[in-house]
Amino acid sequence: MAGLDEKRPFIAVGIAILTVSDTRTPETDKSGDTLAARITEAGHRLVGRTIVPDDRDAIAAQVKAWTERDDIDVVITSGGTGFTGRDVTPEALEPLFEKRMDGFSAVFHRISYDKIGTATIQSRATAGVANATFIFALPGSPGACRDAWDGILKAQLDYRSTPCNFVEIMPRLDEHLKRGAKK
Repeated sequence: MAGLDEKRPFIAVGIAILTVSDTRTPETDKSGDTLAARITEAGHRLVGRTIVPDDRDAIAAQVKAWTERDDIDVVITSGGTGFTGRDVTPEALEPLFEKRMDGFSAVFHRISYDKIGTATIQSRATAGVANATFIFALPGSPGACRDAWDGILKAQLDYRSTPCNFVEIMPRLDEHLKRGAKK
């Protein structure tokens, strides 16, 4: 049965937030604020947060740099997942993925459908793993960030969540690279 196993310890993970926007500033980034509040309320470490324009190279460069840091386990992006000409977050991130997480998009759309109906198809939310780091690309609205965190990420980033969660497999994400023995 899914739930929290209170006998297991909580393990905080390092999370970075990237807001993708041509117009948002630190003062107007409500989606980033929504994620930051939820991350810290859950007990995790917010170890990076920035805003980059809707530019494929800038998005990829920032996320790649974060995946190379030992203190970042998860990167969450907000924005740039729609269909307009400036929406390039999936194009920037998916080439970085060593493994795609197709189930994330499916579950995100299931949750989103219950809230906004068929408008959910206007999002290209995506996720994957790169350099032993989980990456989640969310739409730019605060509601979408709430839905993704509350409905998926909060549980999957909690080691106490059963029957399984992302935290328990983090040590094995790079076993194919044989780096685990070096650390």
